[in-house]
Amino acid sequence: MPLTHFLHVTSVVLLLFLVTGCATPQPPPPPKPPTPAPTASKSYWQDEGVTGDPSILINLTSQRAHFFKGENEVGQSLISSGKKGFETPPGEFKITQKNKDHVSNLYGDFVDAEGAVVQSNVDVTKEKPPEGATFRGAKMPYFLRFNGAVGMHAGRLPGRRASHGCVRLPRFMAKHFFENTALGTPVTVQP
Repeated sequence: MPLTHFLHVTSVVLLLFLVTGCATPQPPPPPKPPTPAPTASKSYWQDEGVTGDPSILINLTSQRAHFFKGENEVGQSLISSGKKGFETPPGEFKITQKNKDHVSNLYGDFVDAEGAVVQSNVDVTKEKPPEGATFRGAKMPYFLRFNGAVGMHAGRLPGRRASHGCVRLPRFMAKHFFENTALGTPVTVQP
């Protein structure tokens, strides 16, 4: 074999060795969690393998709540915030109370002795129960208080702002937010 041909073959082999290496091939790194679209049309939760301190962002314009672990968004939920005259206040807050079985002491129904609703959707600061009726507070499951009487909880979402100031979420999302939030978790409410 001529020397030039030998040098050419040796150069190709050496180049292949340098490019591919001689080590055992390593499996590719695990994929990063997907980054969800910020305008998803439905609520979702996807936190498998994601760690970091929790934080919540509520956008009143888009009527959505976003849950983060560290810098990663792991959940996004449709919401119903405060209606006109009961607007959810914007600002920077922290979770100050968690109560899985919270019941309102301001809003609910007047019921008779058998528990039948006599008058629904009442505000006890403005209305008195009819004779023989008592007040039954509205259920607010998975309640996360973040600003005075205002909090997040499971509730009805009619597709518009409809609450007395709280932020309502679908029940399955309220449960995810509740289970992944600690006292002191930051909550930002954007107008």
